[in-house]
Formats: sequence, structure tokens, C-alpha cells
Amino acid sequence: MVLDYLRPTPWDVRNFHIDTFEVMSLEEEALLETDEREGHYTIKIEPFDNPKRLLEHGFYYVDTLIEPVCERNKLNMFDQEGTMVSTGYDRASILTIAEETFAHGRFHRDFNIPNEQADQRYMNWVSDLIDKEQIYALKFNEEIAGFYGFEKENVLLLGMSKNYRHKGLAKAFTSQACRKHMEDSMLTELRTSVSAANVASLNLFHTLGFRLESAKDIYHKLNRRSSGR
Repeated sequence: MVLDYLRPTPWDVRNFHIDTFEVMSLEEEALLETDEREGHYTIKIEPFDNPKRLLEHGFYYVDTLIEPVCERNKLNMFDQEGTMVSTGYDRASILTIAEETFAHGRFHRDFNIPNEQADQRYMNWVSDLIDKEQIYALKFNEEIAGFYGFEKENVLLLGMSKNYRHKGLAKAFTSQACRKHMEDSMLTELRTSVSAANVASLNLFHTLGFRLESAKDIYHKLNRRSSGR
């Protein structure tokens, strides 16, 4: 059955206006489903897995995600006067920062996805997190400077206003948000995933005490031909 191999991702259908799926297996039967059904597909594989079969079925490489992990007692804290983490914020301000933040996500690197659709994908994601109360505002002198998005033990998103970048605030904001997240959710560790191309974020999380645990290579596929056509 299709659903044995393909997990629908309805949150992306609204962005790309086509059925979207995560492929759950490298088996030939799973890849054949992507040939027979119209849709946009994502598959995550181990870096040492042979991608030959994927390439034969029309998949293409888009990114490698590095997965850092930090135990609660190993989180390094940084203080900066004027910084604070808050659950009180204006929705529009958060979305404005999101609009200027995610210019290099994996969907922006997908040549089959127009940039405006990739932009909307990340905007919708942030909006959903706001609805679920899974956003902390990062404030500097009471002004919203960025945001931190989370779900359970996962750090999902970090965004900084262009007006506050390169001012030495990232370590203080991120360490304080990570600590609040763990305290509020009673967690013993946090996880995140960062594009291998995003060296600045990898260095930031390493400085905070995160250690690299694993990596995944991400491949996409767009099939606009439904079976029977």
C-alpha cells in the first residue's frame, strides 16, 4: 500500500499546491510509488547509504542536515545586558522577522520550488508554531529582536532580525532560550538539525555545548505525472 511507504505531509500541500510526502524506505517498492503517483517527495538517508537507486528514480540531492545534541547539565550559558526571552510578543513582528530569515533553507535550494513558495513554507511553519504556543520571543531592551521555535525536545527554528545580527547577541539569546525551553518542558536534553552549509549556526550550537551526533542527507523529487496519464 502507498501509505506503508509514503507519509503525507499536508502542511506542505498548502505551500506547493501538489501532494507532498516523506518517503519512509529506500526499498525499490517505495521508490516505485514515487514514479506512479504525482507529488513532491522528500527522503532522508544516512550519508553512507548508496544514493544510486534514488538517482535512478529521479531524486536529487538538496542538503545535509547535521544533528547536534546537548544534555541539560552541559548547556553553556552566556549573558548579555538587555537580552531576555519572553512568551509575550506581537505576532506580526515575529512573522516579519521570519520573512527575512529563511533564505537558505532546503526548499530554497530545490530548483523545482519557486523562491516565493519556499518563503511561504517557512512563514506558514512559524505561524503554526505561534498558534501552538511553541515560539519564544528574543528581546533586546524590550524590542523584539528574534524568535526561537521548538517542539518537545527539538529546537526547530531560530530567527534574528537583520537589525540585530552581528552584534554578539546570538549566544546569549540562544542559550537563554534553550534553558527556558528545558525548564518549561522539564527536558534533560535538546536536539536540533542544522544544514551543513550553515557554518555559523553549527559553530553557535557547538559553543553552547551541543555535540554532533548524526547526519542525514536530504533528497527531493518532483513528479508531475500521475499514473495513467
